[in-house]
Amino acid sequence: MDRFDAMSVLLAVVEEGSLSAASRRLRAPLATVSRKVADLERHLGTRLLVRTSRHVELTDTGRAYVAASKRIIEQVEEAERQAAGEYSAPRGELHVTAPVMFGQRHLLPVALAFLDEQPEISLRLMLIDRQVSLADEHIDVALRIGHLEDSGLVATRVGAVRRVICASPGYLARRGVPRLPEDLAQHDGISFQGFAQSPEWRYRRDSAAFTVEPRRRLAVNTTEAAIQAALAGFGVIRVLSYQVADELRSGQLRTLLADFVPEPMPVSLVYGMAELLPLKVRSFLNWTVPRLRTGMANLDSTIP
Repeated sequence: MDRFDAMSVLLAVVEEGSLSAASRRLRAPLATVSRKVADLERHLGTRLLVRTSRHVELTDTGRAYVAASKRIIEQVEEAERQAAGEYSAPRGELHVTAPVMFGQRHLLPVALAFLDEQPEISLRLMLIDRQVSLADEHIDVALRIGHLEDSGLVATRVGAVRRVICASPGYLARRGVPRLPEDLAQHDGISFQGFAQSPEWRYRRDSAAFTVEPRRRLAVNTTEAAIQAALAGFGVIRVLSYQVADELRSGQLRTLLADFVPEPMPVSLVYGMAELLPLKVRSFLNWTVPRLRTGMANLDSTIP
């Protein structure tokens, strides 16, 4: 039995939540996945998983073994990276994550230019509107929007974004322009499942925060759909400044209640603590940080 392979299979089962899901992720037959876990349990002489028809749960012994397995696999991967020369030259696969719209509009152009300069680095860019665990997803660098929790990660700030409330000129001509947050109670709102740390309808006045929501006229599950609905005149939206920069500059949307919005939120590149960063990560940070800072400064100066 290849114990290292069996550990990897067990971790896939735990991370995916079932044997069948692990089978799909590993592109291996379900019987093979089940056999490797069973062989590992026989070798250890203890049960690691409690299997049900739909999912698996770890036993107490299993939890301890999985934690140790993760450390072992990480150490092996680190040794392989060193052996492959990631600490002597910028090369290898770089894993980066960012929110969808920010990644598409601002990070991707910078990253493509970086790849032109570094032919021995390949990039996996995961754009997703939720925070993922760098350790669990094997992420090298993450772009985060919002105040960061003390998680043991290193953060380099590249700028800030504002929350903005806006609507189309056509909607405002029909329904009037709200002058105070309380006026929004008489307006139609467009809500969406956006960035998790961005409260949709929070305001500040005299250093105090409070919430007033418009009447929900439409609810969608993407930022892009909410913006399109606002452009069509269906109501008021609350988004982040970079998400509607072009629409604000062109006058297709108008900013509302600018004096009452909360303080800007920081935008940071975060990565794990390490005594020695792989050169592919250091090279990416050295390339990306100044370019994102310049781009975000220019963006903020051009938004009304």
